[in-house]
Amino acid sequence: MQAFTPVSAFFGGVMIGLSAVGLMFLNGRIAGISGIVGAVPAAGAADAGWRLAFIAGLIAGPFVLLAIQGALPPVVVDVPMPAVVAGGLLVGFGTRLGSGCTSGHGVCGLARLSPRSIVATAVFTGTAMATVALVRHGLGS
Repeated sequence: MQAFTPVSAFFGGVMIGLSAVGLMFLNGRIAGISGIVGAVPAAGAADAGWRLAFIAGLIAGPFVLLAIQGALPPVVVDVPMPAVVAGGLLVGFGTRLGSGCTSGHGVCGLARLSPRSIVATAVFTGTAMATVALVRHGLGS
């Protein structure tokens, strides 16, 4: 685990918040990644443009970091690939079941004081805490 870096965490949070506010102010849309990506296939030409630009920005992020810092931070995945795939599928299922993801509910929904988002974020967080407790401490790890 890396040391906590409050300055970079602060500026990262500011950048996420400003991008969410910017998308809402300029386009009237919530910056929920699952909703943005999920609606691309059915989007019309005008609507698909900003969605694809948003996705391109997400993909470009590591390349911008590489250009600025000259290297990317190491990524260490210490679980078997089947667990990673299962986790990804469960997250995808959960975003459909919960009508949104952590960015839509946790960032945008909480900022709007949406009751549905408050409940969804509490469920996300509680499930994550229970999963870590079970996997890291309850299964003999």
